[in-house]
Amino acid sequence: MLRALYDKTLQWASHRHAIWILALVSFTESSFFLVPPDLLLIPMVLAARPKWFRFALVCTLASVCGGLFGYYIGASLFEEVGKPILEMYHATAKFEAISEAYNDNGVWIVFTAGFSPIPYKIFTIASGVTGMDPLSFALASLVGRGGRFFLVAFLLWKFGATIRTFIEKRLGLLALLFCVLVVAGVLALKFLT
Repeated sequence: MLRALYDKTLQWASHRHAIWILALVSFTESSFFLVPPDLLLIPMVLAARPKWFRFALVCTLASVCGGLFGYYIGASLFEEVGKPILEMYHATAKFEAISEAYNDNGVWIVFTAGFSPIPYKIFTIASGVTGMDPLSFALASLVGRGGRFFLVAFLLWKFGATIRTFIEKRLGLLALLFCVLVVAGVLALKFLT
């Protein structure tokens, strides 16, 4: 089943509308959606390695725009939208505890969340709630998200054939590892904040 899903994702990655789907996933993941754009970025670069820069750029820009939407949710729609998202991640109490000190280190927090597997959307919303400087937020997001997506895309472009063979031989193990990283990111969020 996992192999069929992998093959289907590679097929979707080479679809003529894949770049728009990548942009949509990147945007929504930064503000409310659960699926990280890496799940589409990786097969897209593997399917069309010469387009790695374009894919990383679209992924980054859409993610930062989605982050700005998350910021808006926090700043203007926290009670209606932001709070339920925080509750879904069981992060409400921790969020309230760190809100006051958030902006002192907000740029580094946003950068780290943008680059790591920690759920970035929590920090986009938090930045809006705490009133972090929007320009600082956008720049930290651009560097963090861009660093992550360009690094992934570049490595796939540079070592694509080798990486693709590695992925295909160890698909089950890598899927498990990815799940562990996501859970570790959520746990880090829960216990470190």
